[in-house]
Amino acid sequence: MTKEQYWQAQIRRILILLAVWAVVAFGMAIFGAEALNAYRFGGIPFGFWMAQQGAIFVFVALIYIYARASDKADEAAGLAETAETTSTATDAH
Repeated sequence: MTKEQYWQAQIRRILILLAVWAVVAFGMAIFGAEALNAYRFGGIPFGFWMAQQGAIFVFVALIYIYARASDKADEAAGLAETAETTSTATDAH
């Protein structure tokens, strides 16, 4: 995998995850809140729940997905950190 392919894959991954975030944060929590309020989640209107809690849960899940996918991409490209390439607080810089 070349540097260009690696970065194209990273940018594509970021754009996809940002699109998911935008759909959840704006589409479901703001613009679709009235339609979602027809459903209830734990006794609370689902549109309200998505605006207050759901979007945050999705955002945290997207961070986890990005970190895992990036680690796998780094390993595939030979860019993963190892004990030899990672410094510690006690190492001289």
